[in-house]
Amino acid sequence: MAEPAHRRPPLLFQSMVIDPLRSFARMEAAGGIVLFGAALVAFLLANSPWSEGFLSLWTTPVELRFGELGFQASLRQVINDGLMTVFFFVVGMEIKRELVEGELRRFRQAVLPAIAASGGVLLPALIFFVLNRGTPGEKGWAIPMATDIAFSIGCVLLLGSRVPRGLLVFLTALAIFDDIAGIAVIALFYGGGLNLLGLEWVAVLALIVFAAARLGVESAVVYAVGMVALWLGFHHAGVNGTLAGVLLGLLVPAVTRRPVREVLAALRSHSMKTLEGEERLDSGELLHVCDEVRAAVPPLQRFEHALHPWVAFLILPLFGLANAGVSLAGMALSSLTAPVFLGTAVGLFVGKQLGIFAFTWAAVKAGAAAVPGGAPWSRVYGVAMVAGIGFTVALFIANLAFRHAPELLSQARLGVLVGSLVSGLSGTLLLRLLPAPAARTVRAEAA
Repeated sequence: MAEPAHRRPPLLFQSMVIDPLRSFARMEAAGGIVLFGAALVAFLLANSPWSEGFLSLWTTPVELRFGELGFQASLRQVINDGLMTVFFFVVGMEIKRELVEGELRRFRQAVLPAIAASGGVLLPALIFFVLNRGTPGEKGWAIPMATDIAFSIGCVLLLGSRVPRGLLVFLTALAIFDDIAGIAVIALFYGGGLNLLGLEWVAVLALIVFAAARLGVESAVVYAVGMVALWLGFHHAGVNGTLAGVLLGLLVPAVTRRPVREVLAALRSHSMKTLEGEERLDSGELLHVCDEVRAAVPPLQRFEHALHPWVAFLILPLFGLANAGVSLAGMALSSLTAPVFLGTAVGLFVGKQLGIFAFTWAAVKAGAAAVPGGAPWSRVYGVAMVAGIGFTVALFIANLAFRHAPELLSQARLGVLVGSLVSGLSGTLLLRLLPAPAARTVRAEAA
């Protein structure tokens, strides 16, 4: 039965607010496919007759100069330390959105994915540490900790109704907790030595941004300037500058300047004018209507949906191209038994699935939470396997851990590729081979 006309949202509000929300999950799947394609292209080119030119491309120096002030870095550093700040900005906003209005706002909803994420962080790190203890590769213990949200959600969404919605929500929340853990590890263990004066500047800048947010400042330019200033502050403080994006994302306002009811009332009055046969809205009135709709959308939601396509279809594929190009030339079979490769690949494939599943099972048996979506344990295990895809943040931490050890970095990258590929394929295959949920269960999930 059609929805009553008085209950339908205005078409403009529908197109600018509701439709982007519905397309967000679909974009995660598409972004994961594009990222996989970029990683595959990088790997193939790195092992092709054009490998020398492709690999040297990312070491091309990039220089930016204003008078006597200058900045120089390789193209790979510009992507990893610069563009990835925007990625972490989106991650920060996703975390805040989940804390304010998503699955993490209630303790009982958040406790199970938090416990599962703990298992998926601790066991892979422990496996890596045990295999590399006392070796130069020991510093990379955090590489297999993270779950790549774009890849993992993309794999699950491609399975459609075979994965209950409750499990999809569980995986999303788990990946967000993984991101939080990864961000904390980067800040605490992969800096360049803390500078207290730099940290003081970061605190002052954060207070300025926080005050601007509280005063209702919604200009994207203001937050862009704040991101650059925070990046410079973090860099001067000896902390990875990309964390500026996370901090800024957590500071962006998540509420509107005006109550949504008030905005909808104003839009309804404009709609009534046209329905009653009055003159059509002129350009000035249309601009006013657009401003009304814009006022109903929080800055966090606007920024997130504006930047998400750029991150999913440009920044992350560039990151994949720049970092997934592992050349197998000169690698012996002994490389597959190297501690760094084994710690990364086994940590992602074995450590992730066992850690997540064991901690989830223990939490449910202890009465801390119910099984997500009422799914059978076989499906929970399949999702735990998919969570072993650790591409983006794993490669990012590998670059930080082995910045000055190219051979270890190549082993870590290869381990990330192999561990993520095996996790994704085996988890997707298991979930695909399991009997499809009953139609009644699917309808209940949809409701």
